[in-house]
Amino acid sequence: MDSYELALELGLRAKRRGVTVATAESCTAGGLGFEITAVPGSSEWYERGFITYTNRAKEEMLGVKAETLAAFGAVSRETAEEMAYGALEHSGAQLSVSITGIAGPGGAVPGKPVGTVCFGVALKIDGKTMVHTSRMQFDGSRDDVRRQSIRYALQLLCQALGDKC
Repeated sequence: MDSYELALELGLRAKRRGVTVATAESCTAGGLGFEITAVPGSSEWYERGFITYTNRAKEEMLGVKAETLAAFGAVSRETAEEMAYGALEHSGAQLSVSITGIAGPGGAVPGKPVGTVCFGVALKIDGKTMVHTSRMQFDGSRDDVRRQSIRYALQLLCQALGDKC
C-alpha cells in the first residue's frame, strides 16, 4: 500500500474503533499530518499534529524531559517514547505516533548514521497508556528517508488498531 492507502485504512480503523489520532513529528516536519489530511473526512478521526523540530519545541509542546534529550539525544527511542506520550497528554486523542530522526544529508553522529529514525506509538485504553518504540535505518536521499518514515509511521498506527496493513 502507498501512503494514501495506508492513511485511508487508518481512518477506517480509527472510525470503527472510535479512536482519534495525534502525531508528533520532528524530521518529517508535518509530512505525516499532510498525508493523513489528504484523506477526505480525516477531521473525523485526526485530532492534531505537533511539529517539534527542535529540542526546545519537544520540551515545550510535548513535555519531553531535558534530561532525556541530554542523556539519549533527540534521535532515540527514549525521546520518541516521551514524544508519543506527550502527544496524547496534550491532545484529546487516544492514539499517537512520534517520529524523530536524521534525514540527512548531514547530522549523523557516532552510532546514529543518516537514515536513523526512531518511532513511538502510544495507545490509551481504559485510562492506561501503552507505549511501544522502534528504531529503523532507512536508505536514500533526505526525501527518501522522510517518505519511508511517514509510510512506516502509518503502518504502525494501523497495526495499533488491528492486524498488519
